[in-house]
Amino acid sequence: MVKTQSLKRDLGLVCSLILNIFFLFKVGGEWNLSWSKRAASEAEAVAAISCSGHGRAYLDGLVLDGNEGPACECNTCYGGPDCSQFFPDCAVNADGGDPLFLEPFWMQQAASSALLVAGWHRMSYSYGDQSTISQELERHIRKLHDIVGNAATEGRYVVFGAGSTQLLNAAVYALSPDNSSSPARVVASIPFYPVYELQTDIFNSVDFQFQGDTSLWKNKSDSDTEVIEFVTSPNNPDGQLNKAVLHGPNVKAIHDHAYYWPHFTAIPAPADSDVMVFTLSKLTGHAGSRFGWAIIKDKVIYQRMVTYIALNTMGVSRDTQLRALKLIKVVLATGGRGIFEFGHETMRKRWEKMNKLISTSKRFSLQKVIPEYCNYFQKIRGASPAYAWLKCEKQEDKHCFAVLQAVANITGRQGSLFYAEDRYVRLSLIRSQDDFDLLLHKVNELVVGEEGPQTM
Repeated sequence: MVKTQSLKRDLGLVCSLILNIFFLFKVGGEWNLSWSKRAASEAEAVAAISCSGHGRAYLDGLVLDGNEGPACECNTCYGGPDCSQFFPDCAVNADGGDPLFLEPFWMQQAASSALLVAGWHRMSYSYGDQSTISQELERHIRKLHDIVGNAATEGRYVVFGAGSTQLLNAAVYALSPDNSSSPARVVASIPFYPVYELQTDIFNSVDFQFQGDTSLWKNKSDSDTEVIEFVTSPNNPDGQLNKAVLHGPNVKAIHDHAYYWPHFTAIPAPADSDVMVFTLSKLTGHAGSRFGWAIIKDKVIYQRMVTYIALNTMGVSRDTQLRALKLIKVVLATGGRGIFEFGHETMRKRWEKMNKLISTSKRFSLQKVIPEYCNYFQKIRGASPAYAWLKCEKQEDKHCFAVLQAVANITGRQGSLFYAEDRYVRLSLIRSQDDFDLLLHKVNELVVGEEGPQTM
C-alpha cells in the first residue's frame, strides 16, 4: 500500500515536470518566457515613453511624486514633463563628448541589442577560469579589429579597463621604471586631450611626472631619462592622424586610438604599436558603460597593466562586459557595415554643414582634415571628425571661448585646456541631433552679420 502511494506520488512529480517543460515551449520550440516577462514589460514600457522626441526616459530614472514611471530627461534647451517646451534663449552645450549621435542607430536595433540579465548572473569576483576577463568578449574584440582592419591583434595580449581613462594611467604605470632615481617624463603633442595631464598629476607618483609638450623633448640629449609619449590618433580635439614624434631606446609610446573607427576617420592601415588603447564609448556610443581595452605587445607590460587594474578595481564589471559583448555582436552581425555606414554618414553630413558655414566667415576658421583612402570602405572617404576645432581669427578675439558665450550663447571647451592658445575652442559634433541643430543655428547667427543668413 505504501509502495503504491509512493509510486503514484513519483509518477505525479514526473508528469508535473513534463507538463512544466512542455508549457515552457511555444510551437516551433521557442521558450515561453516566465520570470523574465515582468522585466521585459517594464523595459518596453519605459522605452515607449516618447518625451516628445526631445528626451528619454530610463528604467533607473527619477520617479516623481504622483507618477507611475520614471520622468523624462530632456535634451539641452528642452523642458517640461514631456520635453515639449523649447527654450530658445538657453545656452547650447557643445562641450561634452557624449556620442549620442549613435542613439538612433541603437533604437533601430532595439530587439537585437536588448539585454535581460538574471538576478544571479555572475555574482562571483571572477569567471570560471579565475580571471576577470571574459574570453568570449576578448574573442569578439579580436574579430572586430580583424574585420575593420584598424589594429593588429595576432600574438598580442588584451587587457580590459573601466573605459580608456583607467587604461591610460595603467599604461603609464606599466611603462614607468621601478626604483628609479629619475621619474619617467610623460608628454603629448599640442593640442592634446587634457586627461593625460590631469590624471598623471592626480596620482602624484614618484615614478612618473607630466612634462607638457612633446616638442620640448625633441632635442634632449639626456639618454638616461625615460620618456612616455601619448600619441592620439585621430587626435582629440582636431582629428589629425598623429604619429609618434620621439624615438630612441628610452622612449615609449601609448597610442590612444579612441576615435580610430570608420565613423570618424579613414582607416589607412592597421595600427601596429606596442601599446594601443580603445574604448567602447566611441565605437558604439555607450560612454556610460565605462568599458575599454588595450592591445599590448610585450608580456611584462601586459602583466603590469593587469596588476594595476586588479588592484584598482578588481577588473571590469561583469555586467559591463556582458553588455559590451552583446553590442559588439550586433556590430559584427553586418560586418560593421550597419553602424559604421550610419555613423560615418551622420558625422560626414554634420561636418560638411559646419564647414560650409564657417567657410563663409572671416572671423572664424576650422581645422583642415584631408580626405584619405579607407581600407574598410575601400574608397577615399570624406572627412567626419568628432569635433570642430574652431579658431577666432580677429586680433581682438583672444579668448574664443568667451566670444562664443557672449555673442552666441555657445559653451564649447577652451583651447588652453588642450595646451593650445585660447584663440581656439573645441565644439562637439557627436552629441544628439537636437544639440547639433541648435549649435548650427547659433553658429549661423554668428556669421549672419558678415555674409548674411546661410542656407543649412
